[in-house]
Amino acid sequence: MNRNDVTEKIIATKVSKGITWASVAEQVGLSKEWVTAACLGQMTLDATQAATLGEIFGLSADEQKWLQVVPYKGSLPTPVPTDPLIYRWYEIVSVYGTTIKELIHEEFGDGIMSAIDFKMDIVREADPKGDRVNVVLSGKFLPYKTY
Repeated sequence: MNRNDVTEKIIATKVSKGITWASVAEQVGLSKEWVTAACLGQMTLDATQAATLGEIFGLSADEQKWLQVVPYKGSLPTPVPTDPLIYRWYEIVSVYGTTIKELIHEEFGDGIMSAIDFKMDIVREADPKGDRVNVVLSGKFLPYKTY
């Protein structure tokens, strides 16, 4: 057994029971974005969070322990994503990445936006021309230090 096996079990149980990520997040007490990332193997849970997921998804004590192991993050199967939705994010960064970088540096100076001290919100935005996906990414600015 490994972390991928636990992730696959979580997804299979979610599908078979018709569970939503929002309902899982509500039970864990954290955002649907973070909890979904954790369930998909990208975040580390504490023992209490892992136990809650254990109850929801019928995970054994050993499977719950895998949820508490620091994962290998950013583990897409190919260098350039092939899933159309994920590829669009790759395309956004390819097209607008330099613009985002330039505007962050102009506003904040030389540094980066943290993906550790970070939050994300994904909501449906009603639009008469077709609903829109509204994604807000918010990361702490980390300036480069001189030494």
